[in-house]
Amino acid sequence: MIVLPPAEGEHPTPALIRRLACFVYEGILLFGVVMAAGLVYSLATNQRSAHQGQFGLQVFLFFVFGLYFVWFWSRTGQTLAMQTWQIRLVQRDGQPVSVARALGRYLVCWIWFLPWLAIAHFAGLQGNGQVFGLLMLGVVLWAVLSRLHPDRQFWHDALCGTRLIAWRSKPKD
Repeated sequence: MIVLPPAEGEHPTPALIRRLACFVYEGILLFGVVMAAGLVYSLATNQRSAHQGQFGLQVFLFFVFGLYFVWFWSRTGQTLAMQTWQIRLVQRDGQPVSVARALGRYLVCWIWFLPWLAIAHFAGLQGNGQVFGLLMLGVVLWAVLSRLHPDRQFWHDALCGTRLIAWRSKPKD
């Protein structure tokens, strides 16, 4: 049985548009992470061509993204984008997220992308624009499904025992 803390009060669920804006900003910030990780990977593997070692780079980025998200979520409950948009990840009971729960959430979050990437692969979509369009369709559909959740949370948060809350840090004196 899923027991949810009240959404009203001090820390309500952020509006969907705010969470999606945070999602887009996170993508912009991750571009820098990808560039730095790609440089490290290419130097470590002596990669001389963008076509060389693509699968290895994808696996490396999967682990780099995991490290990024798990570290931020378990340390402060907020990635850099979440700090900007004043959103925090907590356990269902409002407590900080453990490393194990953050890792589980990271893995389950791939439900936003993997089904759509599989569809693109099996449909033979080759162009970046086609794949990106399909991914964005998936993101919008997954986000809209959060409207069916009693607390308007994303379903991967319901599965992982976490929730996103509106969070304003206290000003430093």
